[in-house]
Amino acid sequence: MTVPETGEAILARAQELAPLLRERSEEIERLRRLPDDVVALLRDAGVFRMGFGRDWGGPEMTSEQQTRVVEALAYGDASAGWCAMIGMDTGLYARFLEPAAAKEMFPSIDMVTAGLLFPTGRAEIVPGGYRLTGRWQFGSGITHADWVVSGAMLFRDGEPDGEPQNSMLMMVPREQVEVVDTWHTTGLAGSGSCDYTITDVFVPAEHTLLFSEVHGPAGPLAQAEVHMRNMPGVPLGVARAALDFVRETAAAKGWADNYRTQVALAECEADFTATRAGVYESLRRQWDVLSAGGTMDDLTPSERAALPLSRLHAFRTARSIVTRLYDLMQTSSIYRPSPLDRWLRDTTTMCQHIVAQDRILQTAGAYLLGGAPAFPLALGITR
Repeated sequence: MTVPETGEAILARAQELAPLLRERSEEIERLRRLPDDVVALLRDAGVFRMGFGRDWGGPEMTSEQQTRVVEALAYGDASAGWCAMIGMDTGLYARFLEPAAAKEMFPSIDMVTAGLLFPTGRAEIVPGGYRLTGRWQFGSGITHADWVVSGAMLFRDGEPDGEPQNSMLMMVPREQVEVVDTWHTTGLAGSGSCDYTITDVFVPAEHTLLFSEVHGPAGPLAQAEVHMRNMPGVPLGVARAALDFVRETAAAKGWADNYRTQVALAECEADFTATRAGVYESLRRQWDVLSAGGTMDDLTPSERAALPLSRLHAFRTARSIVTRLYDLMQTSSIYRPSPLDRWLRDTTTMCQHIVAQDRILQTAGAYLLGGAPAFPLALGITR
């Protein structure tokens, strides 16, 4: 089957995959990773090439298009959507690498990247690069990745480098990484987000990147927070799946005239519609400014804050919707064959990610008030 080359074709393929992913959800959760054939289906659907631009022969998809694809996949299975959202970052990282090195590293635009960006590793500066050692959590999709990107603090001759200490992102081939089977969790079990270790691996300088330094073509995707933009697709896809499931089930049970059911569903639909609109409106506004040659600083403070806030709100609202629907369906929700049980656990787990935490609220609030954001990268600020 030919891999689709446009954003529209990739979205259509993702929508076609959703029912199959739903059928495989129990298996995906049981394996605690994506089965190899499911990874192949995602790859053949063009999902992992979404971050590559036309200069690479990629589809040059907008952030909104990428999010819609992730949403379609998560409608089928949350873990598949999560792994797609993480794995497609390869093309986004390519913009922050030296072009010649990136072309050598990524001979195919369908390669998968996993890893944790927080600098929990240690990188000793040596001639030509770094010696990287450390242990990282949350390597979503690492069991099927081609490259692993990891944050590390820099050391020179055994001492911290710089004041404050410098950090950097380092890319290592998957075969040089050891996966630690730690992913026994409440939800998102199929994402395979295990811990991993790297021990004294040499990383050439050209395999490192900083979000403050763009080496590829400038534009909307060459921004520091670009890898966070499509994340709301996962909770939105799950929330929509839960809403559709309960509507179909309620109709089959003859609850169409039940007042409690009517009100609960309507409230959840209202929350979903408003939340989804907020996500896509903030993404469109950002894209319009950046594609016209502007910068993140050309957004108004409210527009810029809306990006991380709408993202957080999507995660929290999805959890709220699923919880209310779980309660609405009462005892039928508690049995594992019910997808509501899985969606409840999946949304609970994904809301523990930093993008759904109070640190984001503080960051946006501080930015709006002229204070010091705790997580400025969420606003695209690297200085």
